[in-house]
Amino acid sequence: MITIEKSSPTSTDSQALIDQLSSELAAITGDSGKSHFDPQDVSGARAMWVIAKDENNQPIGCGAFRPLTETTAELKRMFSDRSCPGTGAALLAWLEEAARGMGYRELWLETRKINARAVQFYLKHGYVQRENYGPYIGRDEAICFAKRLTG
Repeated sequence: MITIEKSSPTSTDSQALIDQLSSELAAITGDSGKSHFDPQDVSGARAMWVIAKDENNQPIGCGAFRPLTETTAELKRMFSDRSCPGTGAALLAWLEEAARGMGYRELWLETRKINARAVQFYLKHGYVQRENYGPYIGRDEAICFAKRLTG
């Protein structure tokens, strides 16, 4: 069973998950992704940081969103250690519902084209490719996605 709870990106569990994610991203893409993540961005108003835990209360994943506009939030630092099938989907569904509850109508995100697992994950969960935005404009290695939140 997977449980998801709000947390702080600076907690010990969160930091361990962020370090795992950064190591995996560096191995896949050559970049840890740390330069595009500030824990303060997911700690403020209309932002959220969560961790997923397994049935033994061990941290197995994390994810967050931060505001881009009044109606659009950006997903950040989505990660599952893959020890418990369905962790990524559970985190994504939880974050989408939380964002919808805060009045967001759309979620955007960026990943690297070479990160095929992430690209396929987002496509599978209803995200569509969109024009690169913000710091990803003009970066050929980046691929951006968006999803409309309904309901």
